[in-house]
Amino acid sequence: MADAKPYLSVIIPVYNEEESLPGLGEELSAVMESLQKPYEVILVDDGSTDSSFAGIQDLTKRYQGFRGVRLGRNVGQTAAVSAGIAQAHGEIIGMLDADRQNDPKDIPMLLAKFDEGYDVVSGWRKDRQDPGLTRVLPSRIANGIISWATGVHLHDYGCTLKLYRAVYLKSVRLYGEMHRFIPAFAGFLGARIVEVPVNHRARALGVSKYGLGRTFKVILDLMTVKFMDSYMAKPIYLFGGSGLLMGGLGVLMACYTLYHKFHDHVFVKDQPLFQVSIFFALAGLQLLLLGLVAEILIRVYFDIKDKPPYFIRETVGFN
Repeated sequence: MADAKPYLSVIIPVYNEEESLPGLGEELSAVMESLQKPYEVILVDDGSTDSSFAGIQDLTKRYQGFRGVRLGRNVGQTAAVSAGIAQAHGEIIGMLDADRQNDPKDIPMLLAKFDEGYDVVSGWRKDRQDPGLTRVLPSRIANGIISWATGVHLHDYGCTLKLYRAVYLKSVRLYGEMHRFIPAFAGFLGARIVEVPVNHRARALGVSKYGLGRTFKVILDLMTVKFMDSYMAKPIYLFGGSGLLMGGLGVLMACYTLYHKFHDHVFVKDQPLFQVSIFFALAGLQLLLLGLVAEILIRVYFDIKDKPPYFIRETVGFN
């Protein structure tokens, strides 16, 4: 099954998880073989400083269908996921954490949902085994904000265990920390999305790589995602609209100032509102010009040659 063209590709970003890899390989291999479908498992070493890549090499020798990708340095989970997507050949592409908190036994349940016509099947850690104050609460707040901003409503954007039809992943460019927004990107393309409760296990080995600081990165990246959804093709609508609004307010304040001058005989120099109106008019003009520059840049963006945000040092297990 592992030698044929894969039906399912599973991507696993790995960063300093040498202790978890042996158990992960044994557990995941058993599940993949039980599917009775061609598969591949792509483990992407994101510049680990321990012996994680040696562990990945061992897994590729021990289990058929396991592949390894080693990045030149640590570039983050999003770039590691992007590298895995580029190497994947499956009709369905799934993702899984290397820390073994996701349960591979849930994969067949998620895979069955594609027979119902769905394009994205998202795991939902309904009974999450993480610290409530530092992990669960910020995650719930972030999920609510992301769902509201993108219009793609999910309980758990942060759950790595998700399956996608490959066509919705191959066309997506991922930068920054945007791997968590992949369901939203697929939703923008018209994908049918369903969310399924999955098992979540407490971390038994290794140290968590996630911290409270990631919440602020999520908020900043969400602004980019919203821009890409609503204004990517026509940024002049955002910048130009804001510029016209500020310019219009500047004109109204200037007219109000002139009214006071000629009707109430109040000199312009005695009215601070006139200076504010000048500021608004200049800011509006700058936003209009920024919108025009953005229009030019976006056309350059669509024309330039793709350049991935990662460098692959070596691969193992690939034909």
